[in-house]
Amino acid sequence: MNNLVKVQNVSKSFGEVNAVNGVSLEIEQGKFFSLLGPSGCGKTTLLRLIAGFEIPKSGKILIDNKSMDGVEPNLRPTNMVFQNYAIFPHLNVEQNVSYGLRKKNISKDEKDEMISQVLELVNLTGLNQRSANALSGGQKQRVALARALILKPKVLLLDEPLSALDKKLREQMQLELRHLQRAVGITFILVTHDQEEALTMSDKVAVMFDGEVEQVDSPRKLYERPASQRVASFIGDMNFINEKALETKQGLKVNSEILGEIVIPKNQVSGNLSNKKIIIGIRPEMISIVSNNFDSKGLISGKITDISYFGITTYYKIECGSNAKALSVSAQNSFGQMDYKIGETVKLKMDVNSLVGFLE
Repeated sequence: MNNLVKVQNVSKSFGEVNAVNGVSLEIEQGKFFSLLGPSGCGKTTLLRLIAGFEIPKSGKILIDNKSMDGVEPNLRPTNMVFQNYAIFPHLNVEQNVSYGLRKKNISKDEKDEMISQVLELVNLTGLNQRSANALSGGQKQRVALARALILKPKVLLLDEPLSALDKKLREQMQLELRHLQRAVGITFILVTHDQEEALTMSDKVAVMFDGEVEQVDSPRKLYERPASQRVASFIGDMNFINEKALETKQGLKVNSEILGEIVIPKNQVSGNLSNKKIIIGIRPEMISIVSNNFDSKGLISGKITDISYFGITTYYKIECGSNAKALSVSAQNSFGQMDYKIGETVKLKMDVNSLVGFLE
């Protein structure tokens, strides 16, 4: 495994604000890597540090095992696609795409061939002479990508490049970007605050809060086995239940009014095992509403208090236990399924293997 980009204990401050605080990361060559987090968490600053637009207060950044200390942005083996595209309005598509080749010592035929190849890559073949002002949002995004890719960087940096697009086009461009990354084999580093975007496109994701990296993992592990309650809350929906726990050989034993008596395996729990308080997390789709004909042993009883229909999915708020703890439950809609009503009492089931625990 060749880690192309290495961020070693890097910090960056703006006045009294620590934008990036002792971050260390290793990004594998040829992978799609995302920096995910809420606004102000430091992800864009970290991207700009890698690009060379910001200088670290401390720490080192290496690309292809070469220190980037003192290396100007235009001399780094990186290129950047900005949030606002930065397309030159007075130039056509071909002129925008080839802008970075102006000082390269290449023949016109070679230049034309490079332009043709990169426009084909981003599905803009035949639009060479189209004015930048006549392009749609999606086409401008492709021009920005082509302009970055034509210089064949080792690392392509993407600063929330899809945020200005409408939902349908954004989803289309997510797939196109992922396919493009696989086709060219270049390391992509994406900054986004959109959890679904990061999970859909990435090989690995670093989740950031307050200038620090909380967890780096594959999308599946981040979603199914978040390392902290904060990560679990940020990525998707999750129900949280506060309980007391007792450590046993099999795991952490919990006697819950809502969940009943359960044992959560230790590999599904994060935090200090000496603590007695546990926060149990479970995703809404891991809870099923079952027929009243089911044997009630091991089932949860609750009353539906709200229903939200989202086409492919319906979300239910179901109050359980004497304290009326509201659980969020989601169900994939299918033809002929039960049509539940607000106020109806239902039974729920869940698998203990789908639970995660966070020890306080």
